Amino acid sequence: MSLPGRPKGSYRSAQREGTSVSERAVNIRSLVTAAEGFEAEFQRVLHWSAETDQAIEDSVAAILADVRTRGDAAVLEYTRRFDGVDAASVAALEIPRRELLAALDAIPAAQRTALEAAAQRVRSYHERQLQVCGRSWSYRDADGTLLGQKVTPLDRVGIYVPGGKATYPSSVLMNALPAKVAGVGEIVMTVPTPARRDGSPEGLRGERNPMVLAAAAIAGVDRAFAIGGAQAIGALAYGTATVPPVHKITGPGNAYVASAKRRVFGVVGIDMIAGPSEILVLADGTTPPDWVAMDLFSQAEHDELAQSILLCPDAAYIASVRAAIDRLLPTLPRRAVIRASLEGRGALIQTRSMEEACEISNRIAPEHLEVSSREPQRWEPLLRHAGAIFLGAFTSESLGDYCAGPNHVLPTSGSARFSSPLGVYDFQKRSSLIEVSEAGARKLGPIAAELAYGEGLQAHARAAEMRLTTPTKKGP
Repeated sequence: MSLPGRPKGSYRSAQREGTSVSERAVNIRSLVTAAEGFEAEFQRVLHWSAETDQAIEDSVAAILADVRTRGDAAVLEYTRRFDGVDAASVAALEIPRRELLAALDAIPAAQRTALEAAAQRVRSYHERQLQVCGRSWSYRDADGTLLGQKVTPLDRVGIYVPGGKATYPSSVLMNALPAKVAGVGEIVMTVPTPARRDGSPEGLRGERNPMVLAAAAIAGVDRAFAIGGAQAIGALAYGTATVPPVHKITGPGNAYVASAKRRVFGVVGIDMIAGPSEILVLADGTTPPDWVAMDLFSQAEHDELAQSILLCPDAAYIASVRAAIDRLLPTLPRRAVIRASLEGRGALIQTRSMEEACEISNRIAPEHLEVSSREPQRWEPLLRHAGAIFLGAFTSESLGDYCAGPNHVLPTSGSARFSSPLGVYDFQKRSSLIEVSEAGARKLGPIAAELAYGEGLQAHARAAEMRLTTPTKKGP
């Protein structure tokens, strides 16, 4: 059965339709796995340097050191310098709960409904995570020894919400809700609110996006500060007279934020260091080409360094997707960013088979993986490495970004090979529980002593051996 919107006739004829556009064709790479030299070209597609800019590193190091030393005064100085917001105190930069609630009441009804619906789905998904992996457990073995794990939420976490070039209420939901479900005691949000550059007096206060504030109200953020950049990360990590220190910081940001998170790791926990956005579409040729082209655009529009890749064994289908890219790109406001992304890091790759496409996907380990296939469940067992897997033609990555339920904070740059999406477990810690019975001490003592002597740690061994006999009770 054909899906709605699929062009009639051959894909080659579809390629010829609507190709007259006002802009030149997108020069996106075309690769064929069977061709000689594929591996070298493939490696060039995947290459992305995560090396840091030394000027950024030096600047961030100075900012963090200053915030750690001068606290509020440094935060105010950098907020004035970088965001153009001149505040008398950091307390004036705190966004009170009443303002969050007022924003929730003031935004259009359609926006509020969408935020609340998305929040409900995200909360529900993470509550299931809590049921599966977020509970303490214990058992007693045959000797009566109790062993287990105690799971406790973090006391206080900081969530960083980007706010320089765009606003991201969805990031508020994705970071705050799993923390709330995990039982975190206090959630502190920081978001930059750069002053408007139109010279208006209001610009000095900075623009506080109503949807971001409304999302914070819905998600249960406890405290919010109009602070961004490395200074926000420093304030959260070290604490100031006004901003309380947190135990973990989550949320994406620019190169300065990423560098700051890397530097404060160890003082606090962090979720991950995110690279550019990625999407890989694994297609069997049964999805409307326009849908796939727009899905590739959905990540390319984030950033010129974002990566969008199509893997498909059908050459004619790949040609039809290329034609859709050229036809649809001129209709989008962010077409310049999308073009730069596709031409710089994008690729259309013809594989020998869907099985080979799955193997290549595992090598890439993408942030977002769409299995745009008539039988997605057939291929899903072959896919081992991806931040999130979107099954079937109707499952666009954008639904996962906003409201499907699973978290959209995902590992990038191949790190899905060893890391996972943000979840309830990121806002909890685990303590081992051990209660050894008298019988258990007699059983375990010789084992521990033998290993301790082997390591040359006599006190360890003696401590275990002392418990091999029941001590003689003495009088009071």
